[in-house]
Amino acid sequence: MSGPKLDGAGIAKMATLDEAQLQLTRIHAIVERMAIEVRAQKPTAQMRQQIQRAATPLVGLLKGQFGMISDLVAALILVLSRGGSDQTRLRSLREFVGQIRTALEIAVNKTKEQHTSGGDAEKAPKAE
Repeated sequence: MSGPKLDGAGIAKMATLDEAQLQLTRIHAIVERMAIEVRAQKPTAQMRQQIQRAATPLVGLLKGQFGMISDLVAALILVLSRGGSDQTRLRSLREFVGQIRTALEIAVNKTKEQHTSGGDAEKAPKAE
């Protein structure tokens, strides 16, 4: 009695979401290193470039299947290029990382819900 299984499309979407979560973890680490640099009042231009280099492939990865999440990542990249203080930029980056992480978790749950097969057959009442 195995648990519910994903169909082919669900497996492909889950692979995309897993890769996106790994890349987001890397972006989050760079943002937090940037926070340390901001607190120490050191220049953050190099950190901004690293975040942009890490986030750009994520846009392409998500664009085909998860366009709304891809748009959030693109907005994160736009925040990097805007003017303003480093504190404000850092706050915005942290908010975007949180929004993207939440959106990815919701997408994982929806994908499991929509592409599960096999588990529902056992719960359905049998026809006589």
